[in-house]
Amino acid sequence: MVFTGLLVGVFVISMGGGGGAIYLGILTAVFNLAPASAAATSIVTALPSLAIGSWLYYRQGQINFHLGNIMLLSAVPSVLVGAFIAPFIPTKIYTIIIGLILLVLGIQVLYKVRKGNKKASANPSKTLPVIFGVISGLMVGVAGLSGGGPIMAGLLLMGAPMIQASATSSYVLVCMSIVGALTHVSGGQVDWPIGISLICGAVVGAAIAPRLMKKFAVGRGAIILNVIMGVLLVFMGTKTLL
Repeated sequence: MVFTGLLVGVFVISMGGGGGAIYLGILTAVFNLAPASAAATSIVTALPSLAIGSWLYYRQGQINFHLGNIMLLSAVPSVLVGAFIAPFIPTKIYTIIIGLILLVLGIQVLYKVRKGNKKASANPSKTLPVIFGVISGLMVGVAGLSGGGPIMAGLLLMGAPMIQASATSSYVLVCMSIVGALTHVSGGQVDWPIGISLICGAVVGAAIAPRLMKKFAVGRGAIILNVIMGVLLVFMGTKTLL
């Protein structure tokens, strides 16, 4: 489990938390946890690695605090709203909505890669970060997902370089995960034995990821990582819909 956590930690922090659904997949498919327990455990498991990854990205000067804070201020209230309305939304409905959102975002990221990345605007729209923040927060609050997909996709679509997008997304998700973790821990759904084992590996992976990103997330490497992110979003969206 520790080695699994290490691999997931490297991948998730490299993707700015956008691969957080992998935690859910492993916990449900490999460890046979119930969906509610898997969602709670995945958020708690991801939190320490996100914190370490964010700190190291901060040390590299890669976090875009302007965009990150706008997303954060819209995402955190959305987590609370999502948690409140979750019992009143049929599972099938929010599953379809989340699947479509992830699918569309993935296609947009891949299309942007095909057209060629543009440099981030010096004065990016304030509306787009808010929209992506709200979507991400609702995903965390309603479905117990990491919410990294919309944040990461939004940053890439707004023109952020891959490493800056990963860094900023990790920063946003740290704060969101704290809120989500507190909500789920209070519900008693966390499987601590499995979660702690994964955390031990994930924090090591999180310490490695920013260094790897600094070395490889440039030029052709950045394009490849963008494609991976787009494909991952399309896969998660399709899997959610099926």
